[in-house]
Order: sequence, then C-alpha cells, then structure tokens
Amino acid sequence: MQIAFALAATLASACALNVGYLIEHTAVGRLPPLSIRTPLQALRLLLGSRGWLLGFGTEATGWMLFVVALALAPLSLVQATAAGGIGILALMVARVTGVPLSRAERGGVGIAVGGLALLGLSLAGGHGEGKGASYLSVGLWIAASALTAFFAVNVLAERIGGGPAYGVATGLLFASGDVATKGAVEEGGHLAFVAALVACYALGSVVLQTGFQRGSALATAGIATLLTNALPIVAGMTIFSEPLPRGWLGGVRIAAFAAVVIGAVFLGERKHGQRLDLSGTSARSAASPHGVNDLTPAPDRS
Repeated sequence: MQIAFALAATLASACALNVGYLIEHTAVGRLPPLSIRTPLQALRLLLGSRGWLLGFGTEATGWMLFVVALALAPLSLVQATAAGGIGILALMVARVTGVPLSRAERGGVGIAVGGLALLGLSLAGGHGEGKGASYLSVGLWIAASALTAFFAVNVLAERIGGGPAYGVATGLLFASGDVATKGAVEEGGHLAFVAALVACYALGSVVLQTGFQRGSALATAGIATLLTNALPIVAGMTIFSEPLPRGWLGGVRIAAFAAVVIGAVFLGERKHGQRLDLSGTSARSAASPHGVNDLTPAPDRS
C-alpha cells in the first residue's frame, strides 16, 4: 500500500512539474534576457512576473509530491514512474492544446505506459529499499555533476548551441538534487544533504530559465527532463544499492526502466515543443529579439 501511494504521488508530481515548466517557458519568453552571471538580477525579473510565479508554484507543488514519494519508495522506482508519467502528461497536453498526437508520440505514450505496467509487474518480486548513501558517494556524484554542468555551459554551448547545453547542465543539477533529496529523507539522513539539494535545485532553476531564452523549449527542458529521469535511476542502483528482483522479474524491472526512458525521448517534443498561455490554451511561440525558439544566444547583460 505504501509503494502504491508513493507511485501515485509520483505520477501527480510528474504532471505538476512538467505543466509548471510549460507555464514558465511562456513567461520567460516575455522577459528581458537573463544571465546566470547576474543571478540576483535574473531572480528579480522572475519574481516580478506573475506568469512565472504561477509556473513556479505549480512546479513547487510537484516537487513536494516528489519528496513524499522518495520518503516512501526507492529512488529508482520513483524516478522510473516519473518518466513513465510523461505519457499521461502528453495526453493531457494534447487535450488542452487541441493538437492531436503524432504517430511517434502515440508510440511514445504506449512505450511509457507499457513501462509503467512492467514496473508494476516487477514489484511482485519485491522492492528492496537498498541502504543509505554516504557523504562521500553523494558528494562525489554532486561534484562530478557540477563540473560537467560547468563544462556544458562554458564549453559545450559553443559546439551544440545554448539550448541543448543549458538543458544538459540543468538535467545534471536537477538529478543531483534528486539524489541529495533521497539522502535527506532516508532514515538517519544528513543535514548536509538538505543544503546540497537546495543548492542543486536553486542553481538548476536559474540555468533552466536562462536556457529557455537561448534555445527552443525542446532543446532545453526536453534534454533536462530526460537526464533528470535517467540519472537518478543509475544512482539508485549504485550509490543507494537498491537491488533488482531476483530471476526473470529482475529482467522485467530493467526492461521497465528502459521503456520509460525511451518513451520520454519520443515525447520530448510534445511536452516542451509548445507554449501554454495562462488561461490554459495553446499559443504559438511569438517572435522576439530573444525568443525561446531562436537558437541564437541571447545578448548577455553582464
């Protein structure tokens, strides 16, 4: 019963988080250029936007549900359920926008929902909780992620474009925040994990909002969400030592993990390729000097 409640909270969390991203994407596209080099100025602009605050509030609600789920279930299970929940979200967005799903998107929904079904089947073999992670293992994970995120923003952006690079950095930071959150809510969790999760989520949020102005929403939030879903599954099975079920059910669990991630890839465009206005209707991205669908980097005011 506890696991069922945790996974239901995870599905609700995934919907709230991604709807929040869609609303934030619309709001940020109407703001002056943001820069991670001037975080206080960026924060002032964001907090002055009612639309962004609405999106952030929706995202925060999703994050609180995510924390509840992590307190009740293993990290790898929660994150896999979140990835599969993208299929449900795609159906919601299609209904709101009135734009039907493409064949590839319908396939993504089927794969993601199928992954959820496999995940449920694998629970028949147990759901070992693993063990609490150490300071060292979580610290090394976060340090490696932060260094890679720094590389993505400062080096990779010149090669693959601002949107994808900022998406990579955001995904790494949010995934580290998820890892730190799991460490914080575990029995005997360390306060240092709380500080780490706050730092990772705060910096990741600034990078994400800045990335919205340097590339399409698909290139930023799509890549970020994929990494945020996939990396904590790896962390759950490594640094938290969350075991797989024995026998053939272990193979089912691995297949479920693969299916939800593949489904998320197919659904990236549906999730983040459109903007929602604050009334809940669809809106095409308007052209602007720093429009979110323009892959040319926005001017830096720093």
